[in-house]
Amino acid sequence: MAHISDTLTSAAAGRQPVFRFVRVARQRALVLIGGGLLLLLILLALAAPFYAGDPRNIDPFVRLKPPSPEHWFGTDHLGRDVFARAIYGARISLTVGLISALLAAGTGLLIGVVAGYLRKFDNIIMRIMDALMSIPTILLAIALISLTGPGIGILIVAVALPQTPSVTRLVRSVVLSVRERSYVEAAVCGGARLPKVLWRHVLPNTIPPLMVQSAIVCADAIMTEAGLSFLGVGVPPEIPSWGNMIASSRLYLATAPLTIFAPGIFLAVTVLAVNLLGDGLRDLFDPRAKRRR
Repeated sequence: MAHISDTLTSAAAGRQPVFRFVRVARQRALVLIGGGLLLLLILLALAAPFYAGDPRNIDPFVRLKPPSPEHWFGTDHLGRDVFARAIYGARISLTVGLISALLAAGTGLLIGVVAGYLRKFDNIIMRIMDALMSIPTILLAIALISLTGPGIGILIVAVALPQTPSVTRLVRSVVLSVRERSYVEAAVCGGARLPKVLWRHVLPNTIPPLMVQSAIVCADAIMTEAGLSFLGVGVPPEIPSWGNMIASSRLYLATAPLTIFAPGIFLAVTVLAVNLLGDGLRDLFDPRAKRRR
């Protein structure tokens, strides 16, 4: 019996590295798939001038044409190439999504660290964040764009601002936990200055959850930009965007379905890639999240 027990124990111990390898491979697979799709979309958007036609070229003689070698996804109601407009639309969505995520992450990191470590500012800052979170994202973005007019810059700010409170609350919660740890207290008691404590001991602990939250913010920003463009308050109509492509082609769903399906598929794949990347990063940095699911 002892021999059998030892054999089973050794077999289980031998399988543990295999199980660990499979678990890590599955966690990293989401990161690789999501990151690979996102990288592919970025490369396609950057290389658009070399293989896609002019998205603003209007030709009434080929309006609402089906897919062909000249127009892979057909043409819209003005005779514009749907494939070219969808590819160039990726530039707008990815630019707004990535820059909005970076802006919200940077602003939320700064405010969250101040609120979490300097407790005398905590109550004031968090009440302001609560007020921002109570306003629907679309309404806040529409209000900002209505005050200044449409444009890529104001659109990025309008999309990033409503996302900042969620990042701030996340960073604040991490800082509140880290500041009570023994090594931080030891650094403070040892005479370390506040900037050094924050840089060496506090900020490194905020990076993993901040990366995951940034992926979530990026996906939300891409969807928000598409919704604003669909409503006509996003980028100007002459600039191709997935949202305004869907809006301008919704009357032609029966006769030219690709005019809506093409930008919709690009939008869905982009958001899926960012969400897969975020899920993979969450599983990679916090294995407990994988077990809870």
